[in-house]
Amino acid sequence: MKVKKHRRLTLKERVQIETLLNENINKADIAKKLNRSRSTITREVNKLVGNTNDKYDAYLSHWCAKDDYKNKRNRDKISTYKPLKHFVYKGLLSEWTPEQISGRIKDLYPNDPIMSISHEAIYRHIYTRPQASLNKKLIKLLVRKKTRRRPPKKRRGTGSKIINQVSIDLRPKHIELRKEVGHWEGDLVIGKGQKSAIGTIVERKSRYTLIIKLSSRKSDEVAKMFSKKLNQLNSIFKKSMTYDNGIEMARHEKITQNTGMKIYFANPYSSWERGTNENTNGLIRRYLPKGTDFNQIDEKFLMKIQQKLNNRPRKIIGYKTPQEIMDSELKNVA
Repeated sequence: MKVKKHRRLTLKERVQIETLLNENINKADIAKKLNRSRSTITREVNKLVGNTNDKYDAYLSHWCAKDDYKNKRNRDKISTYKPLKHFVYKGLLSEWTPEQISGRIKDLYPNDPIMSISHEAIYRHIYTRPQASLNKKLIKLLVRKKTRRRPPKKRRGTGSKIINQVSIDLRPKHIELRKEVGHWEGDLVIGKGQKSAIGTIVERKSRYTLIIKLSSRKSDEVAKMFSKKLNQLNSIFKKSMTYDNGIEMARHEKITQNTGMKIYFANPYSSWERGTNENTNGLIRRYLPKGTDFNQIDEKFLMKIQQKLNNRPRKIIGYKTPQEIMDSELKNVA
């Protein structure tokens, strides 16, 4: 058999490798079918899979191979270390944010200096060559899919305009564990031209979502409508809410007075401290993309979106739905 030499594997060949591996064909037979050397197939599979339980992914492997070829110089940490690159790319393909990838890898590899990366370094890797075909694909895997990164906004001053704030640093530690229902994260999703908004509140344990129709972004309106929505819930679901530093929460004490819920505020520029809410807002954007005028969206349509989100199985809660978790918690109390 005449074996092909010095020619890179194509995407078509990698797809064939993935298909044959899934059919439990051994590497030697795969090499024969593709008219390749056995070492080429073994090296290709082990490069991505190694000794882990991961399965070979043709598209991920092809992306990595192209990036290796085009980026032999000025390599960053992700390009230098293949295990790290595979973890990051696989996370992006799984629709994880760079913050989630960075946090997850630190949790899984706490003492491995190679398997450690900040979310900022992941963003820099993605936007190093924003016009390159691979980077365009990586950008499309991000939540906001922006073709370029904006420089950080200058801070206009210190201190907050919201009085009597209670920092998330003072929030009881058991809330972080998600063992108890009734602790929420809140935010606004802003509409076209910054002239409209809807409120979103997500329960941390169940991922149950509330979407709130607002007539304005004023703090009085937010306090009134948030209180009204939350007071429709059973008292076991009204314990605390963590919010960002938006001025629309200036009347947070009014919400506490109306609902009995304690309000905590995340640190400035720390959206990952309300990651559940940020992720949910991304899901809502699938139905209400940027540029939507929320003044033109009626409450009935918002309730349809809320119902879809709350009745969708979620991997993170064992493929149960948020509604099922809430119903189960209610039955336990009864």
